[in-house]
Amino acid sequence: MERKQFTADEPCQRADVFVCAQLEGFTRSAVKKLFEADGVTINGRAAKPSQAVAAGDLIEVLMPDVREAEAKPEDIPIDIVYEDKDFAIINKQQGLTVHAGNGNIDGTLVNALLFRLDNLSGIGGVIRPGIVHRIDKNTSGLLVVAKNDAAHLNLSAQIAEKSCRRTYLALLEGNVKDDSGVISTYIGRNPADRVKMAVVDARHGKPAVTEYEVLGRSMGYTLCRFVLQTGRTHQIRVHAKHIGHPVVGDDVYGRKKREFNLSGQLLHACRLELTHPSTGERMTFTAPLPDYFAAVLKKLKFDGFC
Repeated sequence: MERKQFTADEPCQRADVFVCAQLEGFTRSAVKKLFEADGVTINGRAAKPSQAVAAGDLIEVLMPDVREAEAKPEDIPIDIVYEDKDFAIINKQQGLTVHAGNGNIDGTLVNALLFRLDNLSGIGGVIRPGIVHRIDKNTSGLLVVAKNDAAHLNLSAQIAEKSCRRTYLALLEGNVKDDSGVISTYIGRNPADRVKMAVVDARHGKPAVTEYEVLGRSMGYTLCRFVLQTGRTHQIRVHAKHIGHPVVGDDVYGRKKREFNLSGQLLHACRLELTHPSTGERMTFTAPLPDYFAAVLKKLKFDGFC
């Protein structure tokens, strides 16, 4: 069995929360099984899930020997906006996870892609075939999927070089003061709750840059256009909270109470611009707002956006 070691940079109230944050792809139930099997120690002593972690503690996790499961095709409806031999553009619905985590490989976009498409690149492995970039489960909108490895490498380079332009629409709580701006911070794990992300200092995070423009204000809400310059986990949601105006419906970084009977945040990847990996043609794809998003804008009298 493999042993993984982590040194806590900052305190954490619960050991299971800390371990979950360190083991990417592990669900809380999977981490719980590690503790139940006495597979987690703190400074050499068996740890309990509720045990606090202090800064400087050495956490060791005994990883079970597992074989990576292969995602299987599933007949899940998805909206394929465009497809050719190199890539496909998907308009992902809210509530659909892009790819599986540890111990759960069903009901994802990847399962749907394996059912609908003839080929997917292998760079992401058997769990994440074709996945060039991700959007959150409860965020809707456009993402590109690679159908061969050459296209995958090309598209990934475009994202890294910022020539792939990703634009989002979001409804924010409150009235955003400035009509436009650039939010530039560092984003990393929230030291108080390491399952979440947060704006942190340079030692504990990675650069995150988001451009925004206000499209309208009405009844105590602001409709904004966001353009990603980097692609950190939960970047727009964290930056929206950072400026004091969380995304409506975001019960992780915003209000716990769900507004407008929503199932998730009003954040939609509405536009994707990229260069075709084979032809060099510059291409632009758009996706209309989902009905539930448009209905909220109509209720709030955002004329011209629904």
